[in-house]
Amino acid sequence: MGIPKPLVQTNQLFMVVSVLIGIFFHHAWLLLPFFIGVYTLITKKNPIILFSKRFLSKPANQYIQEDKDQQIFNQWIATICLGLALLSFYAGWTAAGYAFSIMVVLAAGIALMGFCIGCFIRYQYMMWRHRRANGS
Repeated sequence: MGIPKPLVQTNQLFMVVSVLIGIFFHHAWLLLPFFIGVYTLITKKNPIILFSKRFLSKPANQYIQEDKDQQIFNQWIATICLGLALLSFYAGWTAAGYAFSIMVVLAAGIALMGFCIGCFIRYQYMMWRHRRANGS
C-alpha cells in the first residue's frame, strides 16, 4: 500500500520549512524534524502524514501513490543528516552543521520539484546489489 502523493509533499514541505527555521533562527528547531524522523523510523508511521490525511479532499486511494518503503528510506537519509547537523552544531562545527542541514533542505526541495534524490540513491543501490548477486 502506498502513500498519497499530496501527503508525501506535505511532509517534504514540513522538512524544508522546519529545517530552514532551524538554520536561520535557532538550531534547536532541528530537533523537531529529527525527533519526528526517529519516531517515523521506529513506528513506520509519520505524524505529519497521519495529521495531514484528514485534509485530503478525495479518498486516499484516488491519489497517485508513493512507495512506502522508498519514503522510509528517504526518512533514514533525512534523519541521519539532521542528527549529524545537530551533533555538528552542538560540537561547534558550524560549517558541517549547515552543510548537513542544507542537504536536507535541498533534497526535500528538489523532491517537491519532482526529482527524488533518495529514489535515485536507492535505485543505484538496488542495481548494485543485483549486479553483485548475479556476478556481473
